[in-house]
Amino acid sequence: MKISKFFVSFVGAIALLTTAAYYYVFILGAPQLDAPQEEANTGLKFQLVNFNSQAMGTIRNYGLILPPGYYKNQQKRYPVIFLLHGGHDDARAFADKYAILDVLYELYKTKKLPPSIVITPDGNDNRGSSPLYDPDYFDGPNGKIGTLIGSELVQVVKSRYRTLEEPQYWALGGISSGGWGAFNIGLRYLNNFHILFSHSGYFTDSSGSQNSPQQIVQQLSPEDRKQLRVYLDAGVNDSNLLASTKAFHEILTQLGIVHVFYAFPGGHGLSGSNIGWNYFHKHLKDSLSYVGEQFQRVK
Repeated sequence: MKISKFFVSFVGAIALLTTAAYYYVFILGAPQLDAPQEEANTGLKFQLVNFNSQAMGTIRNYGLILPPGYYKNQQKRYPVIFLLHGGHDDARAFADKYAILDVLYELYKTKKLPPSIVITPDGNDNRGSSPLYDPDYFDGPNGKIGTLIGSELVQVVKSRYRTLEEPQYWALGGISSGGWGAFNIGLRYLNNFHILFSHSGYFTDSSGSQNSPQQIVQQLSPEDRKQLRVYLDAGVNDSNLLASTKAFHEILTQLGIVHVFYAFPGGHGLSGSNIGWNYFHKHLKDSLSYVGEQFQRVK
């Protein structure tokens, strides 16, 4: 009888732990245990905005962060930065997880980044969000996410906000699978984006060479290669992602494409000063500083 009660209790405990683990990962999205803290008074505002997407055939949204003083000078136009989230995230991730308002506030204050219009697209395809797979950042059976971000949303942003038109004032980057997405989309739309960046992303995809930036970049014309500016980093803990990023860096070097590449401590994970959300928060300051240098270079 005692054994039976022990067995029932043991099974119950396992079921409870399984349910808790499922809720933590699949419902909450595996939240960071020591998330980066954000300044309360940055003066910046994050908002979600809807638009009717012809590419996806439904209403979609994107996050919007307008630069300081946007409404004061009605003649001023601004550069644009698109930030792509990783798996099991959405348009709110950069604000809710990576404290992007704090990053922007610091970079604007130190003049490492000129005031910019920042857009955080919802990159999830028709399957929705799941920790079991990455978003399909391309046009495929699960929707035309590549067209949505690389072309359609660009035109929406240009029609709604006072943007600088030239592609050298437009940057596209992301974290993890969003880093892959930034290059998989950006390299196809160099008429819209000249600056691309990735944090612990990858550059080949299981869907094939047609969605592998490592292959696509080698097909660029010499003129396109000259226009492109690239920032890459990867965490040393993310051995596979680091290897993929390093291999891409070596190809860029062979092609003579202007870029920088860093291997930083840490990487993906749930806790630590260089881990997970903290890694991306910390190194968004590096990538966006690089973006700022490119914006200022072409003035």
